[in-house]
Amino acid sequence: MPHPKRKISKSRRDKRRTHDNAPLPTLTTCKTTGAVHLPHRAYTVDGNVYYNGKLLIEKAAVA
Repeated sequence: MPHPKRKISKSRRDKRRTHDNAPLPTLTTCKTTGAVHLPHRAYTVDGNVYYNGKLLIEKAAVA
């Protein structure tokens, strides 16, 4: 098995790892409902489904 010829310093190791973290998702706020959601995706508020600030599917009234 190969072994490192020289020790990698903590500084060099950490510089290499700076871009390895997972990016945070971009969130947007709906102007109609005020809900925070992922952009370009449908989202639910109180059982109703919205997309782009418009009501797509209204929650069925339970009798």
